Amino acid sequence: MNQATSLEVATLAGGCFWCLEAIFREVAGVEKVVSGYTGGATVNPTYEQVCSGKTGHAEAVQVSFNPFKISYREILEIFFSIHDPTTLNRQGADIGTQYRSAIFYHSEQQKAIAEELIAELNTAQLWKKPILTQIVPLHTFYPAEDYHQGYFARHPEQGYCQTVISPRLNKFRQQWLKHLE
Repeated sequence: MNQATSLEVATLAGGCFWCLEAIFREVAGVEKVVSGYTGGATVNPTYEQVCSGKTGHAEAVQVSFNPFKISYREILEIFFSIHDPTTLNRQGADIGTQYRSAIFYHSEQQKAIAEELIAELNTAQLWKKPILTQIVPLHTFYPAEDYHQGYFARHPEQGYCQTVISPRLNKFRQQWLKHLE
């Protein structure tokens, strides 16, 4: 594997994709983050269709990262620290299957790492309830509309960004200082 050119991809859903994208954009070793939709039946869904809850898609991010700088397991460790993986189909005030917690694996190795980590986290009982994060194969990922890409970076003053994303981002920065870009 060529260290300069071989990126790996993680596809993760954990509530609003704006939150996940804003955080993963700051992680050292992450080269690109794309907000989008996956896990549903509708081809090329729109934001409005996904928000209806009728397409089966989850809001998700695709995180392209350099495995020589950060491992897939570390990506997942960050993922589990920035959302509540114990709630079914919701994150905070966002409710519906489109906000579910899910890992869409790209290989059997990614699946095994995710299963192992979830088992370890459940054994450690970091949460009062068991982790409900789905581990499912990735079939198709649809990038979200352009206005969703880099949303927090372009609209930090927006109400949702101020009340939801900024506090999560600040908590992440304190907890994961060694992984900041």
